[in-house]
Amino acid sequence: MTSPSFAELDALPTEELRERAFALARHHRDIGFFWSVFKHLPDSDEAAELDGAPNSIGPTIEEAVALYRELEGHGYGDQEPLLRAAFIDYLQKHQ
Repeated sequence: MTSPSFAELDALPTEELRERAFALARHHRDIGFFWSVFKHLPDSDEAAELDGAPNSIGPTIEEAVALYRELEGHGYGDQEPLLRAAFIDYLQKHQ
């Protein structure tokens, strides 16, 4: 089975690309990929702010998952081209 070409992947809707890339990343347990995507979602800056606790270094995985669930199905805003590229790149490199 061959991997889809760039043109085939680029023809897909962003949401389908996200679903495929997320399924593959879950299979590989690739937290780094998820984190890179979360950093580029609209409104992710609010979730990444420090909460003021002395030992706080930013959001927890649970907060990131909550952010994703809140944004799932919504527009990606100005970040859509960047996210599409990340999804396509991940699918081409890891299939």
